[in-house]
Amino acid sequence: MQDWLWATAADLGRGIGAGDIDPVDLCEVYLAAIEAHPHRDRIYARVTADRARVEAAAASDRARAGRRVSPLDGVPVSWKDLFDTAGVATEAGTALMAGRVPQNDAEVLRAATAAGLVCLGKTHMSEIAFSGLGLNPITATPPCVNDDAAVPGGSSSGAAASVAFGLAAAAIGSDTGGSVRIPSIWNDLVGFKTTHGRLSLTGVVPLCSEFDTVGPLCRSVEDAALVTAALEGSRAPDLAGASLTGLRFAALQSVVLDDVAEASMAGYHAALKRLADAGAVIEEVAAPELERAFAMSLPLYTADAYANWRDLVEAAPDKMFPQILERVSAGRDVPAHDYLALWAELRDLRRSYDARMAGFDAVLCPGAANMPPDADRLMTDDAYYKTQNLLTLRNTRVANLMGGASVALPVGVPSVGLLINVAGGQDDRLLRIAAAAEAALR
Repeated sequence: MQDWLWATAADLGRGIGAGDIDPVDLCEVYLAAIEAHPHRDRIYARVTADRARVEAAAASDRARAGRRVSPLDGVPVSWKDLFDTAGVATEAGTALMAGRVPQNDAEVLRAATAAGLVCLGKTHMSEIAFSGLGLNPITATPPCVNDDAAVPGGSSSGAAASVAFGLAAAAIGSDTGGSVRIPSIWNDLVGFKTTHGRLSLTGVVPLCSEFDTVGPLCRSVEDAALVTAALEGSRAPDLAGASLTGLRFAALQSVVLDDVAEASMAGYHAALKRLADAGAVIEEVAAPELERAFAMSLPLYTADAYANWRDLVEAAPDKMFPQILERVSAGRDVPAHDYLALWAELRDLRRSYDARMAGFDAVLCPGAANMPPDADRLMTDDAYYKTQNLLTLRNTRVANLMGGASVALPVGVPSVGLLINVAGGQDDRLLRIAAAAEAALR
């Protein structure tokens, strides 16, 4: 049964469907693993054991009766601590929300429950989700699976750790500038940033309303497709027969190749070679739109975040980690007319970028430009924290700024990943491309 902890969610679902795995037994294996794990309190903010057992028992009854409601019916997953859970605290990794207990589940959690997913609990995260590092001295900093002295990536830090350490079959996080994909990359997982607006944000504690998205952190692209379908009550796209043969990829040259760590660059180039060997055509493409988009992105993010957090932040700023307080407070100084003008300009840049990339099946770039930074140094070196946080989120932010969908794939080098981006609304096509790329990168 211990090997269940390392199986894909899809394989667990197939085992339940075949009668080889009882959801009740599966749930107990995960709950026991969580209870016994030395990093339990650094990964899970709260374990919802009672809820999990009730949901697993219902899934077991459905399986025996031949009435399973989805391919993942009975599979245990974790939830980032910004998804509302009825009767269970949802605190978004901040003392500003300590003791906040919502009355209702987030809409995506309700959909997932209706699809039979079993809620194991709530995972730690960067404070208010406003950092890509995963460092959180206010609540907890989860471990990185490849280096316990390093941060795990954020802001869905505990989400990634829960899967990487075998404490959930999959995890649900959020991605505003890379918060699903960065921790997935640094913990050797698959991360899926959906198109903004595809999955409901009702009952999700906001960071930046114009950029927030919901997405899964998983062991496979198949898992990402199935979990996403469960989150919206839909059917996952068919990934069978996905191939790279004849696909045309743009290898992005602008911004994303600057100051990339040696291991990340080596892993990226090795990944490109494997994709080409599998039949893909790869062309280097510059996108000058990104230079301007990055230059103007800070006020877009900080103004949005400050609008959502102003009242809580101004009431008790001393409760926040200073780095996060400084970042969110910067939005106070962004005039409304500047914010609106920047958004008008960004929409123009998006149209230009989409036209430039229209002849390609997808856009490729290195995942995180840097390797996981040292947690202790981040706590004591303010300049290091700022430069590493911005570098961490740089490449992933391309998809957020350009309004696209994105998948992060491991490339076989610890804490190194590949980003595959497409235009917004092309999520299912992206998943087929990512499935083919995943096969080539194994």
